[in-house]
Amino acid sequence: MADPKGFLTTPREEWPRRPVGERVRDWNEVYVPGALLPIVGPQADRCMDCGVPFCHQACPLGNLIPEWNDLVAREDWRAAAERLHATNNFPEFTGRLCPAPCEAGCVLAINQPAVTIKNVECAIADRAWEEGFAPPAPPERLSGRTVAVIGSGPAGLAAAQQLTRAGHTVAVYERDDRVGGLMRYGIPEFKMEKRHLERRVEQMRAEGTKFRTSTTVGRDVDAAELRTRYDAVVLATGATAWRELAVPGRELAGIHQAMEYLPLANRVCEGDLESSPLSAAGRHVVIVGGGDTGADCLGTAVREGAASVTQLDIYARPGPERDEDAEPWPTYPKVYRLSAAHEEAGALRTAPAADADARLFAASTLRFSGDGEGRVGALHLVEVDSGRRAVPGTERVLPADLVLLALGFSGPDREDGLVARLGVALSPRGTLARDAGFATNVPGVFAAGDAARGQSLIVWAIAEGRAVASAVDRYLTGAAGRLPAPITPDDRPMTV
Repeated sequence: MADPKGFLTTPREEWPRRPVGERVRDWNEVYVPGALLPIVGPQADRCMDCGVPFCHQACPLGNLIPEWNDLVAREDWRAAAERLHATNNFPEFTGRLCPAPCEAGCVLAINQPAVTIKNVECAIADRAWEEGFAPPAPPERLSGRTVAVIGSGPAGLAAAQQLTRAGHTVAVYERDDRVGGLMRYGIPEFKMEKRHLERRVEQMRAEGTKFRTSTTVGRDVDAAELRTRYDAVVLATGATAWRELAVPGRELAGIHQAMEYLPLANRVCEGDLESSPLSAAGRHVVIVGGGDTGADCLGTAVREGAASVTQLDIYARPGPERDEDAEPWPTYPKVYRLSAAHEEAGALRTAPAADADARLFAASTLRFSGDGEGRVGALHLVEVDSGRRAVPGTERVLPADLVLLALGFSGPDREDGLVARLGVALSPRGTLARDAGFATNVPGVFAAGDAARGQSLIVWAIAEGRAVASAVDRYLTGAAGRLPAPITPDDRPMTV
């Protein structure tokens, strides 16, 4: 380590966010531009270069965190970029979007604030682009083998880049008009500006990856016929089948899924629309679901000028510190976290009836009532105990003329005919079934990402993409170990 006493002398300092009043008036990323590099060197110096670095274990990519921390502290940015990209195809994505399980596994986090691993990662990635340390890496020779990757989310893109660099001819099929999957139309611009995505896609094009957008396999292209055209197929369609809320009044107008709402706001940022037809402007918004997607809806509604925004979380408010008995280090703890969107909502008091950050914890939706004209007008809720049982006498009514359901996803979309036409088997959970080598029951067809694993984090999706690429390469060439495989299909995050 560059400074053996850095973890003792330097306090944790995170990338500062722009003032709330400034950032809610635009869609730019919430952080102060240029404010990360001046602080990231001393922060990297806090890394203790542990004999057993549990940050490796907590990260499914196996990122070489102590190594690039040391290189950043020594200002060797080129070497840091090489070590970072050795395990992660898209660190500029994870440095902005990943919840950083590596920091929960940081040995320093046993009794101090963890190293700001995520900020260091983002700084390396951005510096690599600025300095030209991330040039396209086309293969020296082609293998003559072809691969179709269906889906251009992080798993599909990682698989495509790895296979292209290995010399295979890869085509990525995406049903939307632009590449990126949920990173494109599900992640708001204020969390990750799409220029980062565009830059990486252009790099992949320069390496030889082909992209086929506005193409739904199973509808626009016959899935079985596609299988005969390619030597291998990777299914990385994501888990896009959203969960429903079966309560009285669900049929009322004005109740929408989060993934009906968020893409429209992103299309406004892309310049496709002047304004969203589901804009929250002037409306009383209630978001059902306490996860990251709900927070994305919250930040979007605030920027659209909602009259009020309240977010319901069925779980009780977690404490500020790790519960060492239930979630001991180095597992990822459920603690109270204040995202940028919650900070904004709290500062602007968007939900007077809620807690300070616009969330109502331990709250469950009972029903919706209308305004007499077929539109939703109110949401009826009740407090619940730890077993999700209603607490008598706690019913409340919130005004709501726009309700957004952010309840997660159950598995891949099966309405387009892709799964049925290929004949791919499903697991009991409704995800794509696969063996220990990421292969489905159909020869030459592999499955990766949320479509097979179930809804997960971006860092797991990239790890899946890299691992399935290794499996496909072995299938095509008969040689094992040519590409890294950071995880197996059965690997899961650390738990007690």
